[in-house]
Amino acid sequence: MTQDHHDAVDARRGSSHARADSSTLIGGHPLPVGLRDVADPALVAWRDRLPGTVEAVLEAWELIPEAPFQPGGSSAWVAPVRAAQGAADGASEGGGDGAAEDADLVLKVAWAHEESRDEAAGMRVWQGRGVARLHRAEWRGDTSVLLLERVRPGTPLSELLTGPERDEVVAGLLRRLWMPVPAGAEFRPLADMCEGWAESARRRAEVGANPLPPALVEHGLGLFRDLPRQWDGEPMLLATDLHPGNVLRARGESGGWAVIDPKPYAGDPHYDLLQHMLNDPGRLRSSPSPFADRMARLAGLDPARARRWLLARCVQEAGVFDAAAPAALRLAADGVG
Repeated sequence: MTQDHHDAVDARRGSSHARADSSTLIGGHPLPVGLRDVADPALVAWRDRLPGTVEAVLEAWELIPEAPFQPGGSSAWVAPVRAAQGAADGASEGGGDGAAEDADLVLKVAWAHEESRDEAAGMRVWQGRGVARLHRAEWRGDTSVLLLERVRPGTPLSELLTGPERDEVVAGLLRRLWMPVPAGAEFRPLADMCEGWAESARRRAEVGANPLPPALVEHGLGLFRDLPRQWDGEPMLLATDLHPGNVLRARGESGGWAVIDPKPYAGDPHYDLLQHMLNDPGRLRSSPSPFADRMARLAGLDPARARRWLLARCVQEAGVFDAAAPAALRLAADGVG
């Protein structure tokens, strides 16, 4: 589960899926499964332009693609690439030395939806702090294009270790990523994202799509709006979507892991604990308060505030994510509020 599911859920309500032509090729390879069947009309229009967009990038950056990663996501085409013979690069980000002809690279061509708008900007700031190495990035209309060093062996944390061991890895990476927003940077406030998500959740509740008691929905969504505004600490640069599926085993990286797909915002670091917990539905459902306490202590944060954030997020997710409503009820029974 990732943050990207919100727009997809809302689009599915009252919309039919638009399936891509099975003969569509990009770089000589079929579309990945995740891009073939999407619902959001804007995303469908973007996908239909994608072959021409990718071909233009491959030509301009002198890259040769391999088959895209499968199943892939619903809003990005991601594939291994290599520099064409004799191609000159020199456009490396973060003070790097450019992508050599034999470098192991990945090209990500993504629909620049609201949550992921600042991915490249965040990765530039975080170079050397546990994210995958960024060689080059640019915007092409409503498309974000990133050339990254391929993470090897690249096994997701979600396929490795035990739950408690993953907690330690995620908390350690978050502590490396959290930093004051650099002077002059224009990362959006976390409160903006929370306001939009709370409004979407309110509309779902109005049509009976939230199974929680109305009083708890009202309280939880109010908390989801208020917590980011009430944060009186220094705003930190947040990943907002750090979970074991977005952490890859990485040879040569400090700590042995690399973060991919951040969705940067600025604000309260307690929020950054949530996506990891939502991606462990068993523990979230059975013991949300102890789970929140553990993650807060590992990350050096306030357990009581982490529990309040988790209650707010679970209320916001109820009716979308199966474990959210039971977790919200259990947190409320624990006196979290």
